[in-house]
Amino acid sequence: MQAQDVTRRLIFYVPGFDPFPLRRYRELYSKEAKRQAALAGYQISQLPPDPALGADWGVDSVFEGQRTFAAFIVLGWSDLVKHAMSAGILRTYVALFQTLWIYLYSRAFFDLIQMRKGPVIAALYPVVMLLSQLFIALFTAWLVSLNFSRFWLSVPFASVIFIAILGGFKALDRIFFAYYLMQDFAFSAQLRGAYPAPLQQRINAFSARIEKALKENWDEILVVGHSSGAHIAISALAQIERSAAFDQAPATVGFLSLGQVIPMVAFLPNVGQLRRDLYDISRSTAIYWVDITAPGDGCSFSLCDPVAVSALPLAGQTGPLVLSAAFSQALSPTRWRRLRWRFFKLHFQYLCAFDETHHYDYFAITAGPITLRKRFCNRKPSKQVQKIAYNRYREIA
Repeated sequence: MQAQDVTRRLIFYVPGFDPFPLRRYRELYSKEAKRQAALAGYQISQLPPDPALGADWGVDSVFEGQRTFAAFIVLGWSDLVKHAMSAGILRTYVALFQTLWIYLYSRAFFDLIQMRKGPVIAALYPVVMLLSQLFIALFTAWLVSLNFSRFWLSVPFASVIFIAILGGFKALDRIFFAYYLMQDFAFSAQLRGAYPAPLQQRINAFSARIEKALKENWDEILVVGHSSGAHIAISALAQIERSAAFDQAPATVGFLSLGQVIPMVAFLPNVGQLRRDLYDISRSTAIYWVDITAPGDGCSFSLCDPVAVSALPLAGQTGPLVLSAAFSQALSPTRWRRLRWRFFKLHFQYLCAFDETHHYDYFAITAGPITLRKRFCNRKPSKQVQKIAYNRYREIA
């Protein structure tokens, strides 16, 4: 065990496009931490929310006799997600055609599929599913209309059938996830990649909260961004980086991106600001950035250096260190077989317990006695890291 350099850690967790409440992350951490601790042989106990610290929950841990306290703050934007998901059937189909047009017309779709086919195919799933539902509704309505001798008599009945079928499919979206995923992609693409004003305001608030913590008594401040929360975290951190506030911070600052989908946004034409944020964070000496994905996660751009593939200048690059969570090796054969085709479950596996922790242990990183920098400073990037600059848009704001 390495010498302890963290007794107090503050973790900011930025979730992806997820409508669920904060309680979900607290319960998931509690359940999976107990499981991982039992497998790995350390002790973790979860603490209740602490209003004095503004913490959503806390953790006491003991790793080989070294005790550490960690406080967790979820930087949530689920209200914005819920608002996006409140769109009805018509607005969802309008968003479908608008999003499809943006990715095809900008040619971002072709650049992305050249780089990694898996996540692009996953992105096509809601398009295909929703168009299939539309076809079934239209075809059934047409069959109903054939029972009428006059077209005008068939219209009311066929319309009711058409609307009822589409409404039925929407009611079953907890099974299909088509509306949810479509709104996810549409949310990022609606302004051709630029942040909507409400999200930009939320990012500003996240940045202010993290900057406030830099003046507090912590050994490490760790920012964790999962899925689309990764590029939101990057934009929040970049604001602080440009203000030089990190230079005066007594705490070590780490950034852990998990299952990132950064190219899905960074390859669009109106993201000069995100590319600036990526560029600034990738050159920071104050922030230690580790990017962890897994080839088994079909919803992320696994082992793609988000800076390099976005065609940003690499001179002076300090991060990220791109590593694989190696699901197929870190999960037992039985669990891997059970989870292999459960894509949504796998996309959240980064936040869960593994049977083998040699490659990656989320709970040791967030609750253990050493910093992210010290834990990974001697690790080399995965050999399969993609660094080819596929992005045709090179503008930096």
